[in-house]
Amino acid sequence: MDKALYIAMTGASASLRAQANVAHNLANVDTVGFRATLSATTAMPVTGDGLSSRVATAERVVGVSNATGALSTTGSPLDVALNADRWFAVQDPTGGTAYTRAGDLRVSQNGLLTTGTGLQLLDAGGQPMAIPPNDGMEIGADGTVSVIPQGSPRSSMTQVGRLQVVETTTADLVRGEDGLLRASAARPAPVPAAGAVLQNGVLESSNVDATGALVSMIQLSRQFEMQVRVLQAGDESARSSNSLLSSR
Repeated sequence: MDKALYIAMTGASASLRAQANVAHNLANVDTVGFRATLSATTAMPVTGDGLSSRVATAERVVGVSNATGALSTTGSPLDVALNADRWFAVQDPTGGTAYTRAGDLRVSQNGLLTTGTGLQLLDAGGQPMAIPPNDGMEIGADGTVSVIPQGSPRSSMTQVGRLQVVETTTADLVRGEDGLLRASAARPAPVPAAGAVLQNGVLESSNVDATGALVSMIQLSRQFEMQVRVLQAGDESARSSNSLLSSR
């Protein structure tokens, strides 16, 4: 009986963790450029002293979805959509380098180019992309940033730098606790992307399938309820056994 209880307990725990991942995906269904987290439930033998007669149920993250989100045309010069397997390099809160596909760009009060959530984009040299005061700005298909200096005609548009865009897949990246993707230590480092890397005036939405995620939430909820019922049934059986033994 204790084996059944142990399997049900680890299964319920795994279902709760899987629900947390699905909930995180649902919470980002409207986040620009978001890639869904993929998780799975696996059988995991329990290690330790004695015979390996116990198998636990474990939930683990198996990667990040590489599917492309839907594209929508906005016409804004600061809205860009990266081509497949292309990623912006951004500075994370600790000063390190992370990667994102969020193309809803902004110019901060300090003149730095950021994502809609405030992450600073890096230039080809690995420094925060600075935008001087201007009367107009364009981002080229190859990631070059050009501006019209204040008080100058449009014909004087000047290139001020190039965004750092790398070529890699989600299989070579890992998602951190802060939701940002970083290079995996076990995989080749991302390489700079050449040629056309983005489309201007277009935004890529989240690739989360909201309907599928809701169905998964319902399935996981039912699995959890079933596992809890097994625990309750096991507890009742144990109580009945103890009662019979004590009555003898």
